[in-house]
Amino acid sequence: MEQGKVLTEFKLQKSPVICFHGRIIPQIKTLAENPRPSGCRKITGSKNDWRMRIGDYGIIYEIDEKAKAVRIMRVRHRRGVYWR
Repeated sequence: MEQGKVLTEFKLQKSPVICFHGRIIPQIKTLAENPRPSGCRKITGSKNDWRMRIGDYGIIYEIDEKAKAVRIMRVRHRRGVYWR
């Protein structure tokens, strides 16, 4: 019985919902204070688009210097984050 509980908890930790609330949402919130954290890269060929990877997920976002705003354009698994 104890082993079943551990396996269930392990599956929940791997769930995309847990990943979003545990790792991705807090990282997105920190972009308000520091829109260019270490590890982010500018997307080649664009003026204001940046990318950031968190685990198996990628975030594509735009920095608007005039309005002092960060607009999240896409959050997807890293295999499909660049496909439109």
